[in-house]
Amino acid sequence: MRLAFVVQRYGLDIAGGAEYHGRLIAEHLSRHAEVEVLTSCARDYVTWANHYPPGETTENDVRVRRFPVDAPRDPERFARLTARLFGEAARVEPGRVDAAAAARASEADALLWLDEQGPRSPALVRHLEAQGFRHDFVIFFSYRYWTTFHGLRAAARRAILVPTAEDDGVYHLPIFPPLFRAPRALVYNSPEERAMIHHVAGNASVPGDVVGVGSEVPQVLDSGAFLRRTGIEGPFLLYVGRVDLNKGCPSLFDFFLRYRKETRSLLRLVLIGQSLLDVPSDPGIISLGFRSDQDKWDALAACMAFVMPSRLESLCMAVLEAFRAERPVLVNAKCEVLRGHCKRAQAGLYYATYDEFRESLALLERLARGDRAA
Repeated sequence: MRLAFVVQRYGLDIAGGAEYHGRLIAEHLSRHAEVEVLTSCARDYVTWANHYPPGETTENDVRVRRFPVDAPRDPERFARLTARLFGEAARVEPGRVDAAAAARASEADALLWLDEQGPRSPALVRHLEAQGFRHDFVIFFSYRYWTTFHGLRAAARRAILVPTAEDDGVYHLPIFPPLFRAPRALVYNSPEERAMIHHVAGNASVPGDVVGVGSEVPQVLDSGAFLRRTGIEGPFLLYVGRVDLNKGCPSLFDFFLRYRKETRSLLRLVLIGQSLLDVPSDPGIISLGFRSDQDKWDALAACMAFVMPSRLESLCMAVLEAFRAERPVLVNAKCEVLRGHCKRAQAGLYYATYDEFRESLALLERLARGDRAA
């Protein structure tokens, strides 16, 4: 069987998100089928500037074919257009998209937004039009990107869509419900994502199911090794992922520092991941930057609990990996997907306000100390 994966950016140095999800699936399936990845030359998802050279490479035994991006995104112009289509709140607070405004947008404006969203790579689409018939299936990751929208239409009935849709309202744009009805099948990340897309697109007749993704778990999770490598002492709360506004990190910083001040807790917050915003200069927060997979797993083994403040997730592999490491999680209650994970696993708490954050984290601290009164 011949499979092509189309994803907006791809690389061994791209960690987390739909791109990491897509890479894991491509690598897993390469053991059973002939797999090729079709992607852009971009590494940075903010500007989509070309970074990798165009052409073919082999990465972890998977053939990767990269195509240039026509032009980088203008972040300011994109922000203005997003505010016009989705309401001004979308510009200042991620997740507060006016879904009704999105649904009222014209198809022309929606296509203009898609062009600005990027990454625009006509060469990739031309390749699919000319060579797509050579693949039995073409698997697209992330519905909202230019490469998926135009590529899926070029691949016709060979297309399988992995939407990775978050409850951000963007899927209400008039160009997307028809897209959810177009592929041969859909692969959903969670029951919540499936229900959301069925509701907006009326595509329950299109074959689709919730399908998992396997993580590469090291043979040994060594908490002591992580503590020795980093010099961290005492209990800590762990966050893994991009440190940015869209992940809810500013509110996490505010809530956590307020918690430490009010409770006089010695708990610290450890961050693993690329930082796209300023991290508060405070002894209670330790930012380690990008770390290896082994470091991530060792950190999961060493932490008291894992925290995910994002309200926009379609899966969140980091939360599932925390479960695998047998660590409780604390997540944003406004994200139905994360709340669903906690309920199904019975291994996490969720908060919508600071007071709920405080009480949940205090309970986790008491449990970690073995306080029977907890």
